[in-house]
Amino acid sequence: MTQDTHISLNNFADIIGVSRATVDKWIANGKCVIHLDNDNKKYLIASELSSFPEISAMLKSTWTEESVVVPRRNFTSIELFAGGGGLALGMYKAGFKHLLLNEFDKDACATLRKNMPEWNVVQGDVHDVDFTPYYGKVDLLTGGFPCQAFSYAGKRLGFEETRGTLFFELARAVKEIQPKVFMAENVKGLLEHDNGRTIETIKSVIAELGYTLIEPRVLRAILYNVPQKRERLILVAIRNDIAPLVDFKWPSVCGNIRTLRDAFFYGDLYDCDVPKSEGQKYPPAKERVMKLVPEGGDWRDLPEEIAKEYMKGSYHLGGGKTGMARRLSMDEASLTLTCAPAQKQTERCHPIETRPLTVREYARIQTFPDNWQFCGSLSAQYKQIGNAVPVNLAWAIGRAIMRLFNQIDAILPQTLVAEPNFSYQPVRKMHGMFEGMVCEPIEHYTGSRSATIK
Repeated sequence: MTQDTHISLNNFADIIGVSRATVDKWIANGKCVIHLDNDNKKYLIASELSSFPEISAMLKSTWTEESVVVPRRNFTSIELFAGGGGLALGMYKAGFKHLLLNEFDKDACATLRKNMPEWNVVQGDVHDVDFTPYYGKVDLLTGGFPCQAFSYAGKRLGFEETRGTLFFELARAVKEIQPKVFMAENVKGLLEHDNGRTIETIKSVIAELGYTLIEPRVLRAILYNVPQKRERLILVAIRNDIAPLVDFKWPSVCGNIRTLRDAFFYGDLYDCDVPKSEGQKYPPAKERVMKLVPEGGDWRDLPEEIAKEYMKGSYHLGGGKTGMARRLSMDEASLTLTCAPAQKQTERCHPIETRPLTVREYARIQTFPDNWQFCGSLSAQYKQIGNAVPVNLAWAIGRAIMRLFNQIDAILPQTLVAEPNFSYQPVRKMHGMFEGMVCEPIEHYTGSRSATIK
């Protein structure tokens, strides 16, 4: 982005994270000045918006400089709830070597193995995985745990109160592995979940585990080279013996806004147009309705009688319902992808053609490379893509954590003769009278540090 960059009103709203109605109010109040192009389309100029922190950050972006920083050595990681690989691939691109990836879904595991045969993918329930063989041998632990309510005993908020949830399993992995850093991601709504008690419990557990939590931050994917209006809450925690010695810095935003045009055609994001692929189809009746919706439009653009018939009882409910009969716009980022492109409440119709988005279009919006293949049924492929962390967002986060590890490595030199090789499947966690036991003692590595990259 340069001082002269033209920004559409809708894209400006997405950058700032407000509604289009709010932008219109700012224009009416003189806070923003609109301009008209030769086709009488309204736009804003970046230089006149520098008072907005998001625009200022884009104008001062160090995205390119950050992208060329390399790791001092091969940092190691373990990922839980790996899904179809968005977070794992982003971390891999940032320089992390995955020692283990755990995922319950068989199709997602097949996807990971198909694309990265060298990765140690452990399929199964995370409750049954014993992480103690990795104690002290892993730099980073990551995972996107589902948002679940906790059972509270009295007023205490701690590790035991999370038992039975998948966050407990993430916390257990932290406790058993003791990584230098761990990163968790979740939906933005986690901050308000259960009136804020869920996030407060998570913070309490992180402190109980002996880690310093960086103030959580909601990152908007559209600011990180992703053509999608997706938001993720990111939590980064550093082990207490290390935290006072380092300074974590969040990734710089990208200086450009990506749209569906960037996703579907040759350009800065991809070196070819989107490949042909399979996709869902509309039933004839729905196709007739969707043909009436203009690019960027929704149910409000339908004739009233058709809208009432299509929406049924939803027509008289409150709220904007802007996901219904929604056709995307080629010159804007996509709405947040869901597990399927043709759900009635969260429609994702192609901007120009009257059909749902295809698998490869879905994947490009999530910034997966074209050679990343998804396994399973059509529905399973959509689900893996829709649930993923956008690869470019994961890459940005991964680079920031990699730079943190460069600091750590400079302060606390490693003593490994060689990197630990955990190609085997880990011992399954034992229960009952055998719980907590491992078959072999933990191996400790000593020696000089391998050569580093400066």
